[in-house]
Amino acid sequence: MENTIYSINGPVVRAANTKDFSMLEMVYVGEKRLIGEVIGVTDEFTTVQVYENTSGIKVGEPICGSGMPVCANLGPGIISNIFDGIERPLRDMVKDNGAFVAEGSRLFSLDEEKLYDVTVTVKAGDKLCGGDIYCTTPETPLIVHKCMLPPDLSGEVIFAAENGKYRVNDVIIKLKTAGGEVKELTMVQRWPIKKARPIKGRKPSDRPLITGQRIIDTLIPIAKGGTAAIPGGFGTGKTVTQHQIAKWCDADIIVYIGCGERGNEMTQVLEEFGELIDPKSNRPLTDRTVLIANTSNMPVAAREASIYTGITLAEYYRDMGYHIAIMADSTSRWAEALREISGRLEEMPAEEGFPAYLPSRLSEFYERAGYVDNLNGTEGSVTIIGAVSPQGSDFSEPVTQNTKRFVRCFWALDKSLAYARHYPAIDWNSSYSEYIEDLAPYYNAISPDFTELRQEMADILQEENKLMEIVKLIGEDVLPDDQKLTIETARVIRVGFLQQNAHHAEDTYVPLEKQRLMMKVISTLYNKSLDALKIGIPLSQILSTGLFEKAVKMKYDIPNSRLDLFSDYLSEIDEKIS
Repeated sequence: MENTIYSINGPVVRAANTKDFSMLEMVYVGEKRLIGEVIGVTDEFTTVQVYENTSGIKVGEPICGSGMPVCANLGPGIISNIFDGIERPLRDMVKDNGAFVAEGSRLFSLDEEKLYDVTVTVKAGDKLCGGDIYCTTPETPLIVHKCMLPPDLSGEVIFAAENGKYRVNDVIIKLKTAGGEVKELTMVQRWPIKKARPIKGRKPSDRPLITGQRIIDTLIPIAKGGTAAIPGGFGTGKTVTQHQIAKWCDADIIVYIGCGERGNEMTQVLEEFGELIDPKSNRPLTDRTVLIANTSNMPVAAREASIYTGITLAEYYRDMGYHIAIMADSTSRWAEALREISGRLEEMPAEEGFPAYLPSRLSEFYERAGYVDNLNGTEGSVTIIGAVSPQGSDFSEPVTQNTKRFVRCFWALDKSLAYARHYPAIDWNSSYSEYIEDLAPYYNAISPDFTELRQEMADILQEENKLMEIVKLIGEDVLPDDQKLTIETARVIRVGFLQQNAHHAEDTYVPLEKQRLMMKVISTLYNKSLDALKIGIPLSQILSTGLFEKAVKMKYDIPNSRLDLFSDYLSEIDEKIS
């Protein structure tokens, strides 16, 4: 019988002897009408991966095509919502089905009954092209939603509604295309999640994503529209680091994708995000956040889809002219989902059982980041920060190694730093950023000496790393005073600059100018001490001034609003070391 289930292997379902389905088409599987996607078509079989639990489905049940790919519903109501991997609203599912996700739930992604205060920005007779904005509505107190013409549509407006209150599925404008067809446009459009939304052009990565975290902004920066990986073993602080970046970075909207994480940890994340206050607006952070939750006990195929759903939502808001930061936690669980489905498809495994196409899937995801010119003349960006969870903190495993090929920023988390309560636990010796040269003009516009100070700090830390190998073998006492000074200055950099206290009002977020002035104090202290050593003043005498300990504490002692106090520190260094 055509279009019926022939075999079931977990989330992989096959139909035999059918030519009715196309590749990547969304289908409805079984009597429960579970959502699935066609991932293989041969003369004999059509293979479908099902995004829901297939328990109870039987051979012989129908498979119905939809004639379209798996799409995200894009419109007002996305911000502050919580979705599963295929964009079903979890809050609404709780109301209908209780605490457990029901199979075959047909809930619409957006609230169809809520009235939005809509301002229509076009009139009859206007010519519109793909990406043009035809109405706006305040989605939250922080985000104005701009409804745009789908990128593949253009024509003349023949009807425009009056300003007023409308639901998302009410007709706002009618458009007559060049072929004479009349299209009715609501506030919702659909877009295939595995297809990148078109842009006018890409812009260079010449401005940083400011996070207020010193080790990131100064030492290992990421560009706005850039890509970064945060690899680290269990308990090293991947989620903590992403939370801190989400709270303080200068992105307009945060998309947090909980991909395959433990259910209790995901619950904690959702509760914490609900309680966090956005420091810029003093409003709940959820007013500019989208949460996608796909826990480890949810269907494995939907874990793969969650990454694409998240990036599609981000691109949609980017097209409005917003800057988006995506926190993907974690891409390792996503890769494990690929591995499980690949195994059920009996594909030839590559390294550690991962499919051979793992690198291409990772590259497809990270390549959708960028700072771009949109079709409607605005600028927007999508920055991707993906956590990687290598087993046993082994950075040589395939997901970490392949991720390094496609990201330009690598923030390696160190277990010993995390256990020593040094946060962010980013290892400055094994981390790197390829954006440093691209961002140099931006930093030098703040101050001509910014990149020089940053390089000097990096050199001191690198020198300390070499010296510590000697110290481990023969002790610190045999080192000359100038090398002891390097070690002491590196301690000031590590404890006083790189370590940051998220619970301290002055230290949780640090503006770039304060970061520069802190580097200036450390540089002046180091160079003045080096000059004093050259004229015979012993290091012990220099250390007795207490200036090094004071430099460690300046992050707490100098408020972000009193940067003039740094001049007192510099004067004291000149006075005590001469």
